[in-house]
Amino acid sequence: MSIKKKLSVFFTLLVLCILLANNTLHYIRSKNRLIEFNKKEITLVTEEIAYEVENSKNSASYMENRMAQELRTASIAIQDSLPADYHDVSNDQLKRLAKKLMISHITLLAPAGDDIIGVKSSDPKEINMSTKEWGYWYTSFRQLLSQQTITTKKGVTLPHFWSGPIEVASSNPNHIDKWGYYYDGSTNYIIDPYFRDRHVLDFEKRFGPTNVMNRFTENLEGVLELTVFNPKNFGKRNQNVYLNGNKYIKIKDQPIWYGTYTYRNTERDKKSIQEVLKTGKSQSYLAEINHKKVLKTLVPIKEKNTPAYVIGVVYDYGLIEKELQQELIKHLLLSLPFIFIVLIISFIFSTSITRPIKHIMEHVNQIAKGSNFGKVLNTRRKDELGGLVANINHLSHFLKTYVDDLKKSQEESEYHAYHDFLTGLPNRRYFKEQLNRRLIESKEKSIRHVAVLFMDIDRFKDINDTLGHSKGDQLIQLIANRIKECLPSANSFLTRQGGDEFVILFSDFTPEEVKGITEKIMAYVQQPCYIDNDEVFVSISSGLSFYPEHSTNLDTLITYADVAMYASKRQGGSKVSIYHDSLNKKQAEKVHIETRLRKAIQKGDIDVYYQPKIEAKRNVITGVEALVRWNDAELGFVSPEAFIPIAEEAGLIQYLWEVVMKKACSQVSEWNKVSDEKMTLAVNFSPRQFQDPVVLVNEIKHFLSLHRFDPAWFEMEITESTLLMNAEETIKALHLLKKYGISISIDDFGTGYSSLSYLKKLPIDCLKIDRSFIQDIQEDYSNSEIAQAIISLSQSLKLEVIAEGVEEEYQKAFLMKNGCDHMQGYLFSKPLAAEDFEEAFLNS
Repeated sequence: MSIKKKLSVFFTLLVLCILLANNTLHYIRSKNRLIEFNKKEITLVTEEIAYEVENSKNSASYMENRMAQELRTASIAIQDSLPADYHDVSNDQLKRLAKKLMISHITLLAPAGDDIIGVKSSDPKEINMSTKEWGYWYTSFRQLLSQQTITTKKGVTLPHFWSGPIEVASSNPNHIDKWGYYYDGSTNYIIDPYFRDRHVLDFEKRFGPTNVMNRFTENLEGVLELTVFNPKNFGKRNQNVYLNGNKYIKIKDQPIWYGTYTYRNTERDKKSIQEVLKTGKSQSYLAEINHKKVLKTLVPIKEKNTPAYVIGVVYDYGLIEKELQQELIKHLLLSLPFIFIVLIISFIFSTSITRPIKHIMEHVNQIAKGSNFGKVLNTRRKDELGGLVANINHLSHFLKTYVDDLKKSQEESEYHAYHDFLTGLPNRRYFKEQLNRRLIESKEKSIRHVAVLFMDIDRFKDINDTLGHSKGDQLIQLIANRIKECLPSANSFLTRQGGDEFVILFSDFTPEEVKGITEKIMAYVQQPCYIDNDEVFVSISSGLSFYPEHSTNLDTLITYADVAMYASKRQGGSKVSIYHDSLNKKQAEKVHIETRLRKAIQKGDIDVYYQPKIEAKRNVITGVEALVRWNDAELGFVSPEAFIPIAEEAGLIQYLWEVVMKKACSQVSEWNKVSDEKMTLAVNFSPRQFQDPVVLVNEIKHFLSLHRFDPAWFEMEITESTLLMNAEETIKALHLLKKYGISISIDDFGTGYSSLSYLKKLPIDCLKIDRSFIQDIQEDYSNSEIAQAIISLSQSLKLEVIAEGVEEEYQKAFLMKNGCDHMQGYLFSKPLAAEDFEEAFLNS
């Protein structure tokens, strides 16, 4: 056989072996990739479902409380609509009333011997229903009838009211109900309104994990079934409850909490569920179920303060096998024309091999491989072969020059692609590659922690606008150098993300060490910066996230650090915050509340309520405290404790204060015109308003003058924390207001920080004892030491003292006995709208 044929056959067989080996390796890699992808897909699915389950629990708790409040409101309406004796009530009357109040049913419960039974109801199955066997429900009924405090920890307890948890109805197990029970002693029966089925389960259908699970099974190819198992009862005999002649399983005892279980393998799944709960690790197994080869994965979910559960994922393993077969066939088919092409080329190549050009070909091959550029090939030939050598020498010289220039250009391009032009620091792109590399190293080398520190210069825009962009750039360079000086030489990596943002990557440092380094950087940055003849003071807000505690995804880690940094910004800047899960949720809630609050302020939907201040000895009203209230069309009644801090952070507190001042000054002025005994007006002030005390003093004078309100009848209420903000300027402003005739009270005294030296030199007229200390006072006057101490302190400093939160007669008696005659609280009146206040106190 000739050399040409031998070379052709040799090259063809060689390529064939390489292709077969490549296809085999590709098949193995593809299989491993598909299985790994399947694991990641299952992890993402179970994480999403677990999140939805936990979110559903939290949302369900909130909605149960809301439904309980609605049932109590309905109970009061029912009591107002019915006779006090259940004998005078008809079942049809209850049906009509339930329909009118938009609740499912109403049942009236009354004592019968040693039992409490349903005496009247819009639901026939509730009539003559016994509750004696109902455990804590029956105990709660007894306590309600005797007007005792409900002791059960389940459900919701409100005045004269208890609402049981959502449960299967024992009178009719085909339904799931949410009940409320109301009794205030004015009837001979307990009022029991309740929601049924659609009202109760709509929330689960809308917000529970079922929708997400259905979406995965419908849209995610290969996912056949998703199941949330109750490991306590799965595979065991049903824990049936037998009541009122019915048999049913309580919701919490059902073996399957969410999803379906059509791919049954009960015994194997039961053992696997117990094993994954014990080890805390997922388990998978292959099996043929329902005539289909499936991969079943069981994932344990353990959350704090909630029972553990297991998520089951059934995956169609046939899809993996099918895709592997298609990949193999595709590569084999692609190999055939490639082998044919190689065979033809080998024949052509073999014919071109000749001895005279062997040396030339070797040199050309070296050039083709990128080596020996510039080497000169010598020859004396003058024919075509000599011309070829000359051309090759020219090409070699040209390529050497070109490659040298290209290499230099590439080095410069690569540097600028990965570095910041202004500071020379690595940029965002370089940072992501480094972070990804550190995360891989942390897995391979068991590094405990990787931390991302996001830093942002506070108020940089103001500095940039004031000094100009050129000096702003110099400030960025100075800050970058200061940060670098504070960093350890190893295991830390500083980048500039753009603008005034810096990100630092730490590896193998504990969270405490990282936080310490961060605080060191912040302290160094806060030292004066000298740029030309300008002295500049700056601070930095910082946010930290940690791998693997917060996330194993590199983009998520950066985002979490950014979120934590903005949390520091919201707290006034110059702080370091560590990311936690509630930041995202809280941020979304705050943004929504802030948006609604802005609209409420624009539309004038903010109300002012008035709570009277009572002089107990004469039992007369000496003044009122103006309190801001907000009832939103979407959010409902929003507690001041929820929206006041948001207003302070968003810069809306001044607008709220102006609403209160405008409405309260106008209203109390009108009341004092017709009242024999004039009332003082007390208004609360935020610490944020004292950031510019001079402006605040002028604004107060403006409002009082505008509404012709005598300063002698105006009281400013401030918290102890206000005294610590801009202390010297704040004290000066308080003296100006005191001189103007305004009284000054310290609100919630004892809950913050106040030194006696402050109290002695401040122009304070009154201390208000915080309601928590009044609530602590018992009927035998125990737990009264703090309240008594504050009263004694006020008397020794010759200050007036007012007690907040007085709700019991014995608390009133204690306060009067110890020399505190001025009080506020529900014993006298809750905060009232202006018209309700007039009707209660001024029209009599």
